[in-house]
Amino acid sequence: MSKLETLGQSLQAQFGERLKSLKLALGEATIEVDAADYLQVMQELRDSEALCFDELIDLCGVDYSTYGNDGWSGKRYAVVVHLLSVAKNWRLRVRVFAPDYAFPAVDSVVNVWSSANWFEREAFDLFGIVFPGHEDLRRILTDYGFIGHPFRKDFPISGYVEMRYDPDQGRVIYQPVTIEPRENTPRIVREENYGDV
Repeated sequence: MSKLETLGQSLQAQFGERLKSLKLALGEATIEVDAADYLQVMQELRDSEALCFDELIDLCGVDYSTYGNDGWSGKRYAVVVHLLSVAKNWRLRVRVFAPDYAFPAVDSVVNVWSSANWFEREAFDLFGIVFPGHEDLRRILTDYGFIGHPFRKDFPISGYVEMRYDPDQGRVIYQPVTIEPRENTPRIVREENYGDV
């Protein structure tokens, strides 16, 4: 039995019906859990002697609004977490969908793995996913006065105000955007006799 199959059996034995899906493909294990079970499952993934996922490697937000060629019919926002077990030398991907489209929220795992702190702030800033239980959930990449969330696919392509440093005034100033709309047609370069018979 391969290490991946052993991990799959351990996950199935630990969580049973709480797993919405378990996929073992391309040398990777992926599980999906309900938002209501997410925090408890994550604590068990860390504390279980059979699993020992002691490191959170990555956490990110995902917007599925335009996923796939035929359109996506499921929930729009998800949080995807990558975990590592140093003792067992295996990795796991955990996906949880936010149940509410208008106000996406998934429990914070900062108290389980402190490394989730900045990752959750990034997902909040860029996707608008809220993490109840996170004690310092504020913007991390965008400007303080920024309105909206840049990685939502409904965000406008250009804004109305730009920020720049003005050397004459010696400070940062805000001013209306000065970019003129332009047509992005590539210049075609051909030889003089191209197409002549």
